[in-house]
Amino acid sequence: MAISPITQEFMEEIVQKCGREKAHWAKIFTNCFTNTLETTVKALPDHTTYVLTGDIPAMWLRDSVAQVRPYLVLADKDESIRQMILGLVERQFQFILIDPYANAFNEKANGAGYQTDNTKMNDWIWERKYEIDSLCYPVQLAYLLYLQTGETSQFNHTFVQAVDSIMKVWTTELDHCNSTYLFTRDTWRKEDTLVNDGFGPEFKRTGMTWSGFRPSDDACIYSYLVPSNMFAVVVLGYLEDIFENILNDRSRYIAARILKTTIQKGIDDYALVKNAEEQEIFAYEVDGLGNASIMDDANVPSLLSAAYLGYCDKEDTTYLATRQIILSKENPYYYEGKAAKGIGSSHTPENSIWPIALAMEGLTATDKEMKKEILDTLAKTDAGTFAMHEGFNVDNPDDYTREWFSWANMMFCELLMDYFDIRIKINK
Repeated sequence: MAISPITQEFMEEIVQKCGREKAHWAKIFTNCFTNTLETTVKALPDHTTYVLTGDIPAMWLRDSVAQVRPYLVLADKDESIRQMILGLVERQFQFILIDPYANAFNEKANGAGYQTDNTKMNDWIWERKYEIDSLCYPVQLAYLLYLQTGETSQFNHTFVQAVDSIMKVWTTELDHCNSTYLFTRDTWRKEDTLVNDGFGPEFKRTGMTWSGFRPSDDACIYSYLVPSNMFAVVVLGYLEDIFENILNDRSRYIAARILKTTIQKGIDDYALVKNAEEQEIFAYEVDGLGNASIMDDANVPSLLSAAYLGYCDKEDTTYLATRQIILSKENPYYYEGKAAKGIGSSHTPENSIWPIALAMEGLTATDKEMKKEILDTLAKTDAGTFAMHEGFNVDNPDDYTREWFSWANMMFCELLMDYFDIRIKINK
């Protein structure tokens, strides 16, 4: 996608705000903001938009939203950006109608991807790891576009059909025993497959909705992924507003409200746990049987991102207590080294932290000086590439994974915009 004059003018404005003192910030921002549009965004003949994740030739429902989210600030004045996002929303909901359990799709029905996985694959699907957040993100993008611009054309027949499919999956997965979804992969990597012949770990009903995989695409250890259920509560609230105030659809409004209430009660009843110091915090995962994970993962949704997603306020006491724990050694994926400290993931090597998580730490901070420190850290650890990576070693930033990771690039951009008080509206 070509860079429009309005987008170019916006980038120049950011460069000016950075000034000479923060020239490295500006260089990374310009490179990342341009790169995503020019290398990952593709307008298709049917006027929809396909967004590559970067160095993998497929479109993730989750990543594609995160990749374009910072452009929302331009959508009310740049028609090319607005149409690009509208096209992406339509394409995402078309994909959900193909299979709401799939997390990544091919541009065409070309049979690319993990076609040998033991699950219900088809030629459109790159990967079929079921993740709650893959269904949250497209609803979020459709609603945030409305908040930024007043645009409502995205709430069309495709949208309504896809939302019906999303609601059916989430309702079915209140009790995974009622589901037909199974997934196994012939692999040495246990995170890439589900136990119990593809059914997943043992669980008890909680009121939350089940997930097979985390937003890292790694298997859940316990089947109720709390951050993703938080995200579901947020987007079900969006659906309440859409069906009540835009589409005037009483029955779907009530269905969204009931499901939101059910999931929220599940979070209230099962997701709050005590840590080693007897503080009440949110668990990362639970199984309803008394087991819980006290940790956080670098990908979004995460516990750290709860305030960013609009689930709670940044000053919420339980959120703050949880934040304190996950930004400490009590989180097994929190690493400190000579170059940086932050949250990593089981998806990458030990002692590797993620720019996505660092950016999220900044976006949820209330102290502007902390935002500056994190921007400085991200700029110092780019390994001279003027881009973000998946993860990097806390002692050696030149040791990183993924040369080209558009989601991480755009998280840097969003944090820099936030530092200059340029923010995306997430609620009315």
